[in-house]
Amino acid sequence: MRIHEVTPEPNWLLRILAEDGRSGTFDLKPYFYLPIFEPLRDVAEFARLRSGGYYIEWACGADLSADTIEAHMA
Repeated sequence: MRIHEVTPEPNWLLRILAEDGRSGTFDLKPYFYLPIFEPLRDVAEFARLRSGGYYIEWACGADLSADTIEAHMA
C-alpha cells in the first residue's frame, strides 16, 4: 500500500487514504507503551506528521510503515 493522504483525528486516530482508493482509520493508542511513541500523547506533537508514501513519521523520531498501517487499519 502507498499512502496518498493521512489526517490526524481526535483520540489519536489517523485517517488514511491509500493511492488505490482504500481508506480507513489507524488507532495509534496501542503503540503508546513504546518509548518512541510517548511524545505523541501530546496532541500538538501527534498532529505534526509527515507522510512519505510508504511510511508516516513524526519529528520525535517515531514512524510507522505503510505495511503496519495496512495490517491494522479498520
